[in-house]
Amino acid sequence: MLEASNLECVRGERLIFRNLNFALQPGGLLQLSGPNGSGKTSLLRIICRLLAPAHGEIRWRGENIDSLDEEYSMLLTYVGHKAALKDELSALENLRITNGLCGATSDAKTLGSALEQLGLGGLEDLPVRLLSEGQRRRAALAVLAVSNTKVWLLDEVLASLDRKAVDLVQNLIEAHLDKGGFAIVSTHQDLTLSASSFQRLDLAS
Repeated sequence: MLEASNLECVRGERLIFRNLNFALQPGGLLQLSGPNGSGKTSLLRIICRLLAPAHGEIRWRGENIDSLDEEYSMLLTYVGHKAALKDELSALENLRITNGLCGATSDAKTLGSALEQLGLGGLEDLPVRLLSEGQRRRAALAVLAVSNTKVWLLDEVLASLDRKAVDLVQNLIEAHLDKGGFAIVSTHQDLTLSASSFQRLDLAS
């Protein structure tokens, strides 16, 4: 189980949120909603230990994540709202690096198939600086097609995608949940997928 207990987030002198709680079981999906500045990205960063909460804790299987070593980090795949790609590298090279950071290794054929699945067939060897914004987004999301981590933290992953790509990403999330994975997704769009447990958390309230 992945749990948040009485979380409070403060940036500078501004209170972002307080008394935030949730509990996710395997196969569970949590959709984060709220306007820009409401704390969606901050919450995701807290869950992956890139930001410390002002109060409260995140627990994985009953243990505070601050007490866990690299084993917790290796459970996570985090895709931010900006494509974290190195412009001088190709989509294939970027995917190899991102996948490696999650503790996984895949051969070029597997990674190439993932990029083709995301609609980048024939573009995998181009420097990503030559790709359109939508193509760059697809390149960043290709890691989901090869990920074997338990917890996906996805920040505005449907932005800059056409309808076909949106459906594909939702299918990848659904397949991940079907295998007992966890997903926390920040999005302004409605998610149309099934999950054993589908919760929504509005950070504007």
